Amino acid sequence: MLFIVHIIGISAYAQEFEGKVLDANTGKPLENVEVKDLISGKTSITNSEGKFEFEKIEFPLEIEFKKIGYLLLIKSFQERVQLRNIFLQREFSQLSEVIVRGSNIPQTIREIPASVGLISENDLERSDNFNLVQNFNYVPGVFVSQGALNTNKINIRGIGARSQYSTNRIKAYINGIPLTTTEGEVTLDDFDPEYLDRIEIFKGPVSSVFGAGLGGSINLYTKQNQKKQKSVSANYSYGSFNTRKTRANLSFVKDSLDVSLNYNQVQSNGYRQNGEYDRISFLGSAGLINKSGNYWTFFFSYTNLKAFIPSSLNENDFRNDPEKAAFTWNKAAGYESYDKNILGISYEHKFSTRLKNTTSVFYNSRDGYEPRPFNILDEVRRSLGARTRFNFQTEVFGKPSELSFGAETMLEFYETSTYENLYEQAEERRSVQGDRLSFNEQDRNYVNAFAQINSELTSKLLLEAGLNFNSTRYVLEDRFNTDNLNQSGDYRFNAVISPRLGLSYEAFAGRNFYASASHGFSTPTVAETLTPEGLINTDLKTETGWNYESGFKGNWLNNKLYTELNLYSIQIRNMLVARRVGQDQFVGVNAGKADHNGIEFSSAYQTRIFPDLNLKFFLNSNFNYFEFDRFVDLGENYSGNTLPGIPHYMVSPGTEIIFRSLSLNINYQAFGRMALNDANSGYTDPYQLLNLRLDYSWKLSAKADLHFNLGCNNVLDERYASSIVTNAIGFGGSAPRYYYPGNPRNFFGGIRLDLNL
Repeated sequence: MLFIVHIIGISAYAQEFEGKVLDANTGKPLENVEVKDLISGKTSITNSEGKFEFEKIEFPLEIEFKKIGYLLLIKSFQERVQLRNIFLQREFSQLSEVIVRGSNIPQTIREIPASVGLISENDLERSDNFNLVQNFNYVPGVFVSQGALNTNKINIRGIGARSQYSTNRIKAYINGIPLTTTEGEVTLDDFDPEYLDRIEIFKGPVSSVFGAGLGGSINLYTKQNQKKQKSVSANYSYGSFNTRKTRANLSFVKDSLDVSLNYNQVQSNGYRQNGEYDRISFLGSAGLINKSGNYWTFFFSYTNLKAFIPSSLNENDFRNDPEKAAFTWNKAAGYESYDKNILGISYEHKFSTRLKNTTSVFYNSRDGYEPRPFNILDEVRRSLGARTRFNFQTEVFGKPSELSFGAETMLEFYETSTYENLYEQAEERRSVQGDRLSFNEQDRNYVNAFAQINSELTSKLLLEAGLNFNSTRYVLEDRFNTDNLNQSGDYRFNAVISPRLGLSYEAFAGRNFYASASHGFSTPTVAETLTPEGLINTDLKTETGWNYESGFKGNWLNNKLYTELNLYSIQIRNMLVARRVGQDQFVGVNAGKADHNGIEFSSAYQTRIFPDLNLKFFLNSNFNYFEFDRFVDLGENYSGNTLPGIPHYMVSPGTEIIFRSLSLNINYQAFGRMALNDANSGYTDPYQLLNLRLDYSWKLSAKADLHFNLGCNNVLDERYASSIVTNAIGFGGSAPRYYYPGNPRNFFGGIRLDLNL
């Protein structure tokens, strides 16, 4: 009797358990995945169909899924379930087979005849979690000038570097929803890096796909939950300069519904005077698969920001008193504040196995107020738009091909007023709004129509061809006509056609050579079309450029090593430059031609030394040769000079050491000098940064995990200019204020609790 009872007891707890492991991007089965029960120590290896199984195993289970090139996954199972799918995410900073989602026709990164920088969720955890765009500096060909948490400007291959205080000439999307305004400006500082799954950066003129984006395109993607769960995550981070971040995230996945909500607040006193920062953000995303297998997605974001502005310093203050703010900005307590909303809904409909359509509608708004020493800017921006894309799989001359075509349009309403700033009359340090100086309404709209075809000319040779048509117009209403000069009118930029042609050839297994030629353009911004007096410059032309590129992408050492080499030449015409007309005041002018020539190299290697010890190494670098081809401004000839505001080189090696639940990131960056002005009369010093971060994960139970991180930025305490104001001019006998000081050595740490409900 006791024997029978014992056998019955074993059968109740010792059961079979099986499943299938798939690639999260492609859905293909994964072979040779090590599947280990952490409680009993039993191990199973997946077969060619991705299947694994355990016999006579007791529940609950704590299963670890491990495969080189994929992120480690640990899942808990309380009871036996039917054969289920387990999805592993690629460590795509390492491997070349990740599917790039931002292009009209998704392809693996190795097959795309273009340079695409990828930032994974793991990459976003290399340093602190306070600022998203600081992570872009590890991508070859991308440089972020960081004046403060809210003063960042991004340039790609030197395009956008001449913007004074913002990022322009770059298209940006989040989950396919445009973030760039109709005039070409974008702000990415608002987004919580911990809410994102990956970032794809298309470099150089790619207007055949994205429209008005001479510098390229940045595509953000939020996390998508692959398993059924209800989870809550909460964390708190603290760093130098009294910098704090509070964050909470709720995820709910059931059947065909996937919902994620995020709250985060970042506050800081700042390293410099007048550097206080306070930002609150709410983000949410949802996905729903209907009964027909079609997919709805929803995204919203709300941001409230108030950030004071210390502004730039002259060389003496930069070297001897970098913590101070510019005198006038400190006296006026200058700052920027805004409320911003982003809302988008997308629907993917499959008409058949060969034809599908993705359509999105979106709405953006921004209500901003910015007191500056020279005036106070009050602006409201609202935009509404839609994008639709069809993808059709077919054959061309008997070869597998895919055709994509569609259109994108946006209508934007922009209202701006400027007022006198009477801060000098105030006894305390603050701005005081005076009389109105200007009042304008500018309504812009654009239409992009695009088409692209990818075709396998042979089993090894791939062709990509694309075409984009853009029409942009704006209507200006001058509502402040005290000078009897009415600038109201209907203005239109010339229509632009942007072609692209690329070839990718797999010379050896897993190793591709490619070549491409693509066209790009960017229309002038509102700030460039309007003079400080509120008058419009109707003579500005669209800035255009051609990008010629060739390169190599390949895997080595059993796919443990991935290398990429890119050589490019971009010729810019009708180059838009900022001409200084007053203190912190600029107007745009078309001033000539520029040649952007460069070399980029990236590599990543990972290996497992012992079962519990993994090593990852990367080396990213670029060398730039950016010069004015022909540039004459106000009688001065700058032809042949180096473009200012761009480091001559960037070299960034790094390593990640993972031992069980402990990981250490060591990241080094070296940047070359930057020219301060068009005349090349001065340069910044080269500088180097060393950043460290240590992470530890502690599994409290089957449903609770605790994570700790501790780190240090700028370990070497380097004194450097993290951003410069190109072509600064001193007024009233004062020295020009070129420099934004970078932060000195600073520390950070955080704790996060994850609960599976």
